[in-house]
Amino acid sequence: MFARHVSMHLKPNTRLKPNTRAEFTQTIENEILPLLRKQHGFQDEIVFVAPGSGTEVVAISLWDKKEDAEAYLRGSYPEVLKALAKVVNGTPEVRNFEVANSTLQKTAARVAA
Repeated sequence: MFARHVSMHLKPNTRLKPNTRAEFTQTIENEILPLLRKQHGFQDEIVFVAPGSGTEVVAISLWDKKEDAEAYLRGSYPEVLKALAKVVNGTPEVRNFEVANSTLQKTAARVAA
C-alpha cells in the first residue's frame, strides 16, 4: 500500500469570502472525491483541518501501489490542483510514503474472506 501526504493552506476568510473552509469541504466532496474514486488502485482519502484558524490542511490518500498513485499524478492531479486553486494558497506540498501498517488493509482482507 502507498500513501500521498498533501499539505496545504486555505485562503484566509475575508469579508467577501467568509467561509473558505466550507467551500474547501464542498470542493473535496463534489469535485475531488469523484475524481479519486475513478482512479485505479485508489483506496481512501482522509482530510484533516487544523482547529482554531482552520487554514492548515493535510490530506492523505491511500493507494494499492505506488504505480497507481503515480498514474493519478500524471493524469487527474492537474485537474485537482485547478479545483483547489480557488480555496488554497499556493501549490500543495506532496510527500509520498510506503504504508508500513494499516487497519484498512486488515479490514479489506477480512471483508474479502
